[in-house]
Amino acid sequence: MNDELEELVRELETAATRLRAGELDPKTAADLVDRCAELAGRIGSALERAGRDAEREVPSEGQEQLL
Repeated sequence: MNDELEELVRELETAATRLRAGELDPKTAADLVDRCAELAGRIGSALERAGRDAEREVPSEGQEQLL
């Protein structure tokens, strides 16, 4: 995983831990839920990009690699 993705995952984990603790006022909790959704979207996009990049690096089965 790249550094950006690792940082996003850490931030999401921290936010989830705060939410699970149940000690936040409703407004702060709602804001944090919105932030979690944003982070999850960014993580999903980053993983999709990484998957596409990996597919480009590996030749499809049956294709010869040019030297």
